Amino acid sequence: MKKTKSTSNKIWTPFLTLLFAFSSMAVWSQQTVTGTVSADDGPLPGASVVVKGTTTGVSTDFDGNFTIEAGPDDTLQFSYIGYVAQEILVGTQTQINVTLAPGNELDEVVVIGYGTQRKSDLTGSVASVSAEDVAAIPVSRVDQALQGRAAGVQVTQVSGAPGASTSIRVRGGNSIQGSNEPLWVVDGIIVGTNFNLNNISANDVQSIEILKDASSIAIYGSRGANGVVLVTTKSGARVGGGKPQVSVGLYTSMQMVPEQPAYLNQAQQIDYTNQDAIIRGVAEPFPGNPSDYPDNDFFDLLLGPSPIYNADVSIAGSSENGNVNYYNSLNFFDQDGLIENSGIEKYIFRSNLDFKLSDKLKAGLRINYSRIKQENGVVGYGGLLGILPTQPIYNDDGSFNGANEVTGNPFNNPVATSQLDINETTASNLLGTVYLEYNPIENLTIRSTFNPDITNSKNNRFTSSQRPDLQTGDSNARISTTSIFNWNNENTIQYSGDFGDKHNYTLLGGASFQKDVTETTSAQAFGFTTDATTFNSLGLGSDPSRNIVTSGYNQRTLVSFFGRLNYTFDDKYLLTLVGRSDGSSVFAPGNKYEFYPSIAAAWKISEEAFMENQDIFQDLKLRASYGKAGNQAIGPYRTLALYSEGNTSVNGVEVPGAVLGRPANPNLIWETTTSFDIALEASLFGGRLFTEFNYYQKETNDLLLDVTIPRQTGYSNQLQNIGSLENKGWEFLLNSRNIQNENFNWNSTITLSSNKNKILDLGGEEFIDVVVDQILGAGNLRLIVGESAPVFTGAQYLGTWKSQAEIDASGQDPATNFVGGPRYQDTDGDGIISNEDFEVLGNPWPDLIYGFENNFSYKNLDLNIYIQGTVGNEVFNRRTRNSFFIRGELPKYAEVADYWSADNPTSDVPRPGFVEGAYQPNSFDVEDGTHLRLKNVRLTYNFPVEKMGWNGVKNMSLYATGTNLLLFSDFRLIDPESSSYGRNGLGNLAQGFSNGEYPNARVLSLGLNVTF
Repeated sequence: MKKTKSTSNKIWTPFLTLLFAFSSMAVWSQQTVTGTVSADDGPLPGASVVVKGTTTGVSTDFDGNFTIEAGPDDTLQFSYIGYVAQEILVGTQTQINVTLAPGNELDEVVVIGYGTQRKSDLTGSVASVSAEDVAAIPVSRVDQALQGRAAGVQVTQVSGAPGASTSIRVRGGNSIQGSNEPLWVVDGIIVGTNFNLNNISANDVQSIEILKDASSIAIYGSRGANGVVLVTTKSGARVGGGKPQVSVGLYTSMQMVPEQPAYLNQAQQIDYTNQDAIIRGVAEPFPGNPSDYPDNDFFDLLLGPSPIYNADVSIAGSSENGNVNYYNSLNFFDQDGLIENSGIEKYIFRSNLDFKLSDKLKAGLRINYSRIKQENGVVGYGGLLGILPTQPIYNDDGSFNGANEVTGNPFNNPVATSQLDINETTASNLLGTVYLEYNPIENLTIRSTFNPDITNSKNNRFTSSQRPDLQTGDSNARISTTSIFNWNNENTIQYSGDFGDKHNYTLLGGASFQKDVTETTSAQAFGFTTDATTFNSLGLGSDPSRNIVTSGYNQRTLVSFFGRLNYTFDDKYLLTLVGRSDGSSVFAPGNKYEFYPSIAAAWKISEEAFMENQDIFQDLKLRASYGKAGNQAIGPYRTLALYSEGNTSVNGVEVPGAVLGRPANPNLIWETTTSFDIALEASLFGGRLFTEFNYYQKETNDLLLDVTIPRQTGYSNQLQNIGSLENKGWEFLLNSRNIQNENFNWNSTITLSSNKNKILDLGGEEFIDVVVDQILGAGNLRLIVGESAPVFTGAQYLGTWKSQAEIDASGQDPATNFVGGPRYQDTDGDGIISNEDFEVLGNPWPDLIYGFENNFSYKNLDLNIYIQGTVGNEVFNRRTRNSFFIRGELPKYAEVADYWSADNPTSDVPRPGFVEGAYQPNSFDVEDGTHLRLKNVRLTYNFPVEKMGWNGVKNMSLYATGTNLLLFSDFRLIDPESSSYGRNGLGNLAQGFSNGEYPNARVLSLGLNVTF
């Protein structure tokens, strides 16, 4: 039957009425749901709460609170990065409190070069260190917090002096003459390898990522061969819920003087020194009783417990609509050194601002300003090891003594020096970023940044006219200034898209322009007759003929173009292609540009169908990468010839002139490192266990080395690209959530790594001496083809000569070999101990680097215990020459009390009366550097502020920390973790030498953190 209009209305009216009724019921049945989202350690601000299947959702405020409208049949989804999401049916509930469990580590988002990425989608090797890890140990520099935290990264504290830097090797060293330090990038700003990390407050750090393999570092091209460390500072995003969050952190520390090396006591030293004089046929320096002479403890006089004070204040938050995010902080840090007149004082201001100007345009800035004053110290710890306890400090008239009581030579009295001399540095640094980000269409981002880095520093030195060891006119003052202006402009364009149901990709392209300018000046005057003005009036120097004035200028520019493709198929197969072209002004035309490509792939095995019916692996991923990165390895102007100052005579009058200093070499090119990495990552047992194993191999070619050239050229050597070396090793990481329940949690982290390097070629040379003993002219550090770079070399120490017959039978020179004297292995049998008899005695690189951390929490108490150390490395003890061998006017190790004598004929400790020429660098100088350090213990009490009714206080914690509490080592100078050559220049390669450096203190700290 044909339906009329009225009939049709009659049919649809009941259905429309019923639909309206159900709709009304649905609307009126919606209810307001409130609650909190938290984790075991506190609320989760910014957590997402969404009505499943809709776009309705909210974010929690700073206290983890939320309010949302939902119906009884709705399901709420609760999620937060790094935690397992939960779904809860609303039903009749009007309050829902949720505690999210820590999620799969592979779900974490990490920072990579020019972007971020989920860890599960990484194809490269990236190690992460969180803000909690950085804050766990009170440090003055962020690099100190990395020690033992990342597998494959060796961090050595070269000195315990306040503000002292570390030496970092990411998967070994790639260069011999160039820097082996990683590239530092702060909030996207490339600050280089020698940026003073004292300029950054550790409290401002949100996370640190260390890029290690070709896939992750190739985006930085010629800057990334030694690894890249990315520092991301905090922002106000998702903080405060529209209200400012104020955080205050205070701590005070007391540094305790560590254990000192064991030396002969006063009476034993007097005996040894007298015996030395008797054997050499000179008068005994101490003919009386030991009680007749001083027994000074110079360590007690110049070292003592010293405090550290630190205060941090920050204000962070975002506007209610989220269009403005801000983080502003102030830091004050003041550390007195263990040794008199050493210390550091820092003031740091940071402001991080982000603005959403429209739906398509964002802008922001990062400003970090620091002002640092550093007392560099005028007395060295190693110098104190070289003073006899019998040395007088004062003369009879009360003036400072300036003569050695044994030799009569001038004596640099450390008590006088510490009171009279000055060595201080004041520096200011401005590190900034201004960025603009534009999204013209969905998934397309265009970003441009400009980054200035400005440093001005001034070093003041004054050597007092009252120093008792100086001659009239030797007092002097020097002022040195350094001005550095660096700028960097980065421009990137990124597009993310997909095609089909299984193909996803992200394309990144960019251009970078950088210029570094350094200017230095120095003026020094001599002959001050008064200390009244110290270094403040150089014109008062009375000997203008000795004045020294110098200046310098260096400029380096770098132009780069780079690109990256990240491709994913079916969320199981990942591919990354990276390429960067760099052009540097330090090379000659024709060699300025180089291209660095890499390729990486990953397979998410756990996403395959054959993995569905197993409950062991939550995630399982296999990845591999291959590519190249570079190292400029030279400073500006090294391709050019150099003229040096030189004087000549004209008509019998000396006039200044110039001489050829070094030859030009326009053929120099970049050092290039080719690396391969393969790794397996796994999350097991529902995310309770995460492990990662990496194997890598790197080869560096075109090493830059100073090569001996024919003297007919007028030069002795020339810088050339001739060498190659390799590094290969493995890394292991294990994170375990051992126990997790309502009141007690226990988590553990283990990092293990091993790296072996080997020199493949030295341009035809069999070996090159790197460190040459200044007195003997004998090498004790060498580069040898087929060995590690470098190795310690010397003669094998065989103990002492027990009879004249042994000496005669050996054929060695009786003038430098004597009964009771040191005996070395004459390898070639020519009767002369020389470089030809030297053997490889060890190297400074550990067979194993490890870190072991345990975190315990019980109700409101948290306990962190952190252990780190090395196995299998050697240390060349430079003090052994004076403290075990050489003559008696120098202090001796305690074990020297057992020296050879007619009454002790079996001893292998050389007798007094040692002849200088009998010493050779030897195996007794080289000691085992294996050590285990209880790096940190931290106990924290988290106040239950809600139960205590402290309105306005969001979080409050009180903590006590002990750092460097225990050290297990057999090293004679106690702490094998030092480097007498530092980290730059010769110290770049000459690691593992110890001469009694500034000690690492035991530190006890008490701190308070409050958030309002």
